[in-house]
This record gives sequence, C-alpha cells and structure tokens, in this order.
Amino acid sequence: MIALDIDPAGPSRDCPRCPRLVAFRERHRAAHPDWHNAPVPSFGTDDARLLIVGLAPGLKGANCTGRPFTGDYAGDLLYATLLKFGLAEGTYRERSDDGLRLKSVRITNAVRCVPPENKPEPSEIKNCRPFLIEEMASLGQLKAILALGTLAHTQVLATLGLKQTAYKFGHEARHALPNGVVLADSYHCSRYNTNTGRLTTEMFEAVFRGLLPVLG
Repeated sequence: MIALDIDPAGPSRDCPRCPRLVAFRERHRAAHPDWHNAPVPSFGTDDARLLIVGLAPGLKGANCTGRPFTGDYAGDLLYATLLKFGLAEGTYRERSDDGLRLKSVRITNAVRCVPPENKPEPSEIKNCRPFLIEEMASLGQLKAILALGTLAHTQVLATLGLKQTAYKFGHEARHALPNGVVLADSYHCSRYNTNTGRLTTEMFEAVFRGLLPVLG
C-alpha cells in the first residue's frame, strides 16, 4: 500500500518542542480556525527514491493547506516541474484535496511548523531534526535527496553526521554521500528567488533533468 500523506514519524499536532513556534501557532489557530495551523506532515510515497527537503511551511501556504509547498508560488513551480518530468500525476490546484499524486517522491521540510517571518531559529531547527532523521531512515529505496536552499542542505548533512565543509552548497551541485545516496542542491523555488532572477524555471528544471538518471 502506498501512503500519500501519512507521516507516522512526524510531530504531533500539538508538538511542544519550540515555545516560540507554539505561541505563533496558537495565535493563528485563534485568527484562522479553518487553517491547518499545525506541524505539516510529509507528502508523497513511502517507496520514494527522491526526498525533497525544504526550509519550513509558508504561513499562507502549507501552514494553511496542511501539505508541503501547497498554496504558494514555491509550490506552483515545484509541482509543475514534478509533473513535467513524470514524478507526479494529476493536477495541482493549491489545495491538499486536489488528488495530486507523487511518483516515488516524498516532500518534507527541515522545520515542520511555520516560523515567524519564515525564519526558524537555530534551536528550532535542531529540535525538529529528529523527525528528518526518522524520515530519511524510513525510506528504504532512497537514491537521492534534493535540498532546496542552503538551510535544507546543511540540515541534511547534520542529520547524516557529515561535515559541512566537505559538501558545499551550490545550485545544480550533486554530492555522492557515504551511504550511497546523492545529495543534490537547488536554490529554493521561492518567489523572491524567481523574482530577482536568481532562479529561473529553466535552472530549476535542469536540476531535475540531471537527477533523472540517478533515480533510475
């Protein structure tokens, strides 16, 4: 059986690990009771060959919809690219019940709760690391990890106990890790990066094009 959005190793809905994030969450639960407003579970298949790791849920994106990269511009680009390269099927409609399915792909975030101003503190990143450790350990067919942004890159390395200096972040960089998995890097597909021209659609697609032979 393929699990589409089940995350048994993830934090509970009322995870108490980070007081600042708990307070932020409670404020938005009161203001927007119809939003998800909880740690966002991973999305994708449990037989994933590719794990995509982002920074944290967006306030009006995943924090609202309850699915990573769903409801904001970053998701528009990410899911369109996955669909183009046959790594997803269906139609992305910026909501968690759109029926979109990932194919041997799983998406998660280094920090599961939305942080104020999209800036998690170092202690919050560390508090959430055990969930990423469990996530990676549960994927028995994993061949590649795609880190979206520098923070995701550093957290993947920290999760695996690897030195940052040995695997430097760079857009389109690919690193062969000791466990046989390839770590690939991309600038984050945020609106800020695309609006400033730091990341174009063509650049983002090139990352996935380079990963397809790795995934098999």
